[in-house]
Amino acid sequence: MNASEIPDAADPALASDTFLPDALLGTLRERAVTHDRENTFPEDDLADLRARGYLRLLVPTELGGLGASLLQASRIQRRLAQAAPATALSMNMHLVVTGAALHAHQLGVESVRTILEDAAAEKLFAFGISEPGNDAMLFDSSTFAEQQPGGGFHLTGTKIFTSLAPVWERLVVHGRIAEAPEADPQLVFGVIERSEAVQVLDDWDTHGMRASQSRTTELHAVPLAPDRVLTTTPVGPNPDPFVRGIFGAFELLIASVYTGIAERAITVGAQIATTRRNATKGIVHADDPDIRWRLADAAIGVDGVILQIEKVMADLDALGTGQQGPGLTDHGPRWFLHFSGVKSRATETAIRAVDQVLRASGGAQYFRRNELERLSRDVRAGMYHPSDEESVHASYAKSLLGEIGADRSSQQN
Repeated sequence: MNASEIPDAADPALASDTFLPDALLGTLRERAVTHDRENTFPEDDLADLRARGYLRLLVPTELGGLGASLLQASRIQRRLAQAAPATALSMNMHLVVTGAALHAHQLGVESVRTILEDAAAEKLFAFGISEPGNDAMLFDSSTFAEQQPGGGFHLTGTKIFTSLAPVWERLVVHGRIAEAPEADPQLVFGVIERSEAVQVLDDWDTHGMRASQSRTTELHAVPLAPDRVLTTTPVGPNPDPFVRGIFGAFELLIASVYTGIAERAITVGAQIATTRRNATKGIVHADDPDIRWRLADAAIGVDGVILQIEKVMADLDALGTGQQGPGLTDHGPRWFLHFSGVKSRATETAIRAVDQVLRASGGAQYFRRNELERLSRDVRAGMYHPSDEESVHASYAKSLLGEIGADRSSQQN
């Protein structure tokens, strides 16, 4: 892919600095302070982003959307995270759902069209997949899905970390089909709406990402209508287009948000270094070799992660559209490894980068009144999103060494 083929260059209106102008970012950054302190959801941010077409961002133009690619959405999310990390994380969940629907739609899956049509009509989606103790995430569920006459289901279970909890209008959920045979367990994925059977708890009081309001959601025999069933899959990893779209969009957009936080921290750290003086050495910190090394170390790590995110995002876009050409790769059975690997490297790099900036910027940044203090709390939420470090390492080890306890006699010389 050469520069003229990069989506932002083809559609300047969707370039991140045009879509989110500096004046809007300044307003969002000011609000972020208040929402973090008061532990409130950024309703005004949502209204401003709606007005810019954020909910329609990943909807194809022929369905009434803006026609952005996942790569464009990644760049926009990085920029939003530099102003209001928790707002960016919240909006990620809508973009994960619409991004997965876009990917599956491009591959001919008809059931996801309703998601794109709803998003074009400004309906706000959230993501209800995480469950207490469910390390398998997308590939299993502790939620019971009981089949109903006519092809629908009733879902009963608990979902955690449900971002956009106070405001979502549609929630993508999954559950294990109760009637499926034990030898062939099955999952159903679908879209539900708010009802009396959905209880959203007011339990979000966290170290960082406070404005995301990612509360617990309890499902009490919630109806999933037949026409809102998106797909059914076997339990365990599988190549279902919608599931792959969720996994890819989630991991890469999460990586984008935390990378954006690190980018902002580096910018703030560089500004501090040009004005803060070392009284002992009689120089500004920008001329101190130790400070320069720390800030450079942060920038080197983040620069490398951006290249990884953009490469895999471009490849995922190409997989959906069938585009082929130099520099584009179909990763085949390694797609899920790359999704989780990029997410892991991005979030760990972002934490390290913010910590390096903090070490370079002095004790004043420990006070709540300073932006770096908030960024240092927000960036740490990245370690709790799937895929976590343990599962990433386990997946890579399996790819290299096979299952634990496997017969390796055929591998011996």
